[in-house]
Amino acid sequence: MNRTTVALLAALEAVIVAAIGLAVCLVPLTVLWAAQYHLAGDFMVLWRATADIWLVGHGVNLTVTLDPQLVGSLGLPGAATPFQVTIALLGFAALTAGLGVRTGTRAAETPYRSTGAVSALAVFFLISIVVTATAGSDIVRPSIWQGFLFPTFVYALGIGIGFVFASLRGVGEPSADRPGDRAGDDGAGASPLRTAAAPAVTAVRSRVAAVPAPVRTALLGALRAGSAATAMVIGVSALLLALLIFGNYGTIIGLYEQLQSGVAGGVALTVAQLAFLPNLVIWLMSWLVGPGFAIGTGSTVSPLGTALGPLPGVPLFGVIPAHGYAFGLAGVIVPLLAGFFAAALLRATRRAQTDGALALVLTALGIGVVAGIELGLLAWWSAGALGPGRLHDVGPNPWLVGALAAAEVAVAAVIGLLAGARARR
Repeated sequence: MNRTTVALLAALEAVIVAAIGLAVCLVPLTVLWAAQYHLAGDFMVLWRATADIWLVGHGVNLTVTLDPQLVGSLGLPGAATPFQVTIALLGFAALTAGLGVRTGTRAAETPYRSTGAVSALAVFFLISIVVTATAGSDIVRPSIWQGFLFPTFVYALGIGIGFVFASLRGVGEPSADRPGDRAGDDGAGASPLRTAAAPAVTAVRSRVAAVPAPVRTALLGALRAGSAATAMVIGVSALLLALLIFGNYGTIIGLYEQLQSGVAGGVALTVAQLAFLPNLVIWLMSWLVGPGFAIGTGSTVSPLGTALGPLPGVPLFGVIPAHGYAFGLAGVIVPLLAGFFAAALLRATRRAQTDGALALVLTALGIGVVAGIELGLLAWWSAGALGPGRLHDVGPNPWLVGALAAAEVAVAAVIGLLAGARARR
């Protein structure tokens, strides 16, 4: 394929990625509109609602100004003044990033990966501008600059991960028999962006090569093991959430029945809750780590105790018991076991130079720091403001999650490195 074909295909893929995310919102709302309102009214109301949901799903803040009469009927404290909704429905961000990984891997399979990435991001950026410009109403106003940048950033993050995956598989490596694939090649097939970036890439590689081999190996090992520990904790959290949904199925159905939203409304509500599932997985992770999470100012759900005020009428919140979970502090075993197994596997496969007490402690500390940063960032992305008043504070405290996760994983990693060293002998 030539450069023009790669650019056009990448642009088309960006359009499809954005269309899928928007359709997840628009289709249920359209069904609801057709079933309950018989296609009467302005369709732009549905489009604006879809755009608002898509934007908030990528981390864009919404400023909400409710009508005084509506505030009186709702009875929500603090709703009379404009408030912000800053919590992201991470399901939309995960969908965009996941499809971005596919875009990145497909672009990496061609000699013009930079051209494909730039073309896809440029088109996605234009779509974000159009969606942001057509979103909002007298009640809801999205942040303009965030609407322009945040969805594109999420998509770019996915493309970058796709490039990393492709490089790990050896896809798109320079080849002597393909014009323009050699670093610094100025042939007709060379990508201008790649040629311009070659000096920077060479400088970075030379800096990395200057790091002593044992230190470089230990750092890469800590990054692998810390990321593996993060994946283990998130995986156990997702499994535990699935078990809680299954065990509290009756409560969730009861909340659906209380809302009396009808079939179409129930479908729309279910789609919104599916987009919120990644947030709940991360909240449960913060519970396993120890700090827990809040659903409103002054509330807490943690192994040390649970104190809940009035909860929003979301059926999925039926998985949160009023008196906390029965297994208490036993959940802390999960990050400890994750750190232990990740470090033991790292040591057993000889990916870390941990000869000596100091090197072992530093490697374990690096594993804990990596896991703490990653879990803390996830906690930060999953939290925010869900409404007015006390709902301004929803989700986990990222600083506490990161600090405790780093300490727990690091302590377990020391034991895991020692166990892995014995297993290797």
